[in-house]
Amino acid sequence: MTENRSEITDRDNALFEAGIKLGALYHQFTGSPLSISGIASMEKAIRESIAAQPFVEKIEVKIDEKRVFGEINETFRYTELKGAMLDVKAVIRCRSARVFVSLKYDEQLNYPLMKIEQIETEF
Repeated sequence: MTENRSEITDRDNALFEAGIKLGALYHQFTGSPLSISGIASMEKAIRESIAAQPFVEKIEVKIDEKRVFGEINETFRYTELKGAMLDVKAVIRCRSARVFVSLKYDEQLNYPLMKIEQIETEF
């Protein structure tokens, strides 16, 4: 069944864009080499990369230093960025809709979970 274009809302587009942003962030940056001293620059690189994309109103990126420290290879003093290390919050706006989304490791699920936190329309 084909949906009529007029039935696709700004909310739909904002949610779609949010999923694209978080998916791109996750798959672009996980596996990147990371040292304790490189955490701040990696956070900045991720933030600036995602912020450069359309519809991004705000993005916050934090990398869990304790998790990084726990994964550091003692010989070479680095590890790779893993999804469990990321704590991301983003606000995506498409015309009359604004969505608040996150990416954070869920201990109970043992998984870096992407979530819709809040939706605002017609603000």
